Amino acid sequence: MAAETAVERAAPGSAPSRRARPRFLQRFFAQKVAVLAAAFLVVAIVGAALAPLIAPYAPERILGARLAPPGGRFVLGSDQAGRDVLSRLIYGGQISLAVGLLAAGLSMLLGTTLGALAGFARGWADAVIMRIADGMLSIPVFFLVLVVLTSLGSTLPNLIITIGLSSWMTTARVVRGEILRVSALEFVAAARALGASSPRILLRHALPQAMPVTIVSASLGVAQAVLTESALSYLGLGVQPPTPSWGNMLSDAQSYVFTAPLLALWPGLAILLTVLAFNFLGESLRDLLDPFSRHGT
Repeated sequence: MAAETAVERAAPGSAPSRRARPRFLQRFFAQKVAVLAAAFLVVAIVGAALAPLIAPYAPERILGARLAPPGGRFVLGSDQAGRDVLSRLIYGGQISLAVGLLAAGLSMLLGTTLGALAGFARGWADAVIMRIADGMLSIPVFFLVLVVLTSLGSTLPNLIITIGLSSWMTTARVVRGEILRVSALEFVAAARALGASSPRILLRHALPQAMPVTIVSASLGVAQAVLTESALSYLGLGVQPPTPSWGNMLSDAQSYVFTAPLLALWPGLAILLTVLAFNFLGESLRDLLDPFSRHGT
C-alpha cells in the first residue's frame, strides 16, 4: 500500500501541487483576455442567478410604453409589448446560461465516461463506442436536435437533454486519446506491477491526466450549447414565449429591426459576448494547462 501511494505521488498531474497553484493563478492573471472573459462570465452568471433581486421589473410585466427608447425608467428601452428590455435580458440569461451549462455538463459527463472506458478497456468496447461516436459526428447536430424537439416537444428539460446527448462525441474522442497516451507511461505500468486494480488505475492515475483537456472541452461546449439554444429559440423550437431567452428575444425583435434596432442589439450582444467569453476562456485554459507550455515558461 505504501509503495502504491508512492506511485500515486509520482504520477504527473495525479494531485496538483500546492506550489503549482499560485503559479497557475499568476499565469492566468497575466492573460488580460482570460481575466476579462472570466470576469464577464462571473457577472453574467451571478446576475442571472440573482435576477429576482436585481431586475427592475418582472420579465412579463407590461408597463404601457411600447418601443420606448433607453432612458428614464427603461434603462435599455421597452419592447413591442411594453415590457422592460433590461429585465427580460437578465431573466433571459437564466435560461440561456442554464441550458448552456447543464447541457455542457451532461455532455462532459457522458463523453468523459465513454472516452475513458474506450481508451482503457480497448478491444470491442473501444470499437463499439468510437463507431457510435463516428456515426453521430456524421449527422448534423442542429438538425438532429430539431427533429427530436419537434417530436418530443420544446420543453426546457428536453432542450437540455437533447443538446447534451448530441454533443458528447468530441469530448469522448479527446479523453480516449489522453487515456491511451497515459496508459503507456511508466507510472501506470508501475501501479499495475504493484497490484493496483484496473478501476483504481483508471480513476487515480489515468483519468486525472485527461481532466485539463476535459475542462477546456467543457468551456467550449458551453459556448456551443448557448448558440444552439439561441438558434432553436429564434426558430421557435426552444424556450417558448412569454418566458424570455436571448434567442426568442432576438426573434421577437426581427420585425422591428428598422423601427427599433436596439431591440435586437441587446440580446444579440449578450449572445455574442457570452460565446466569445467562453471561447476565450477555453483557449486560455488550453494554453495554461498544456504541460509543454508550462515547462517552457
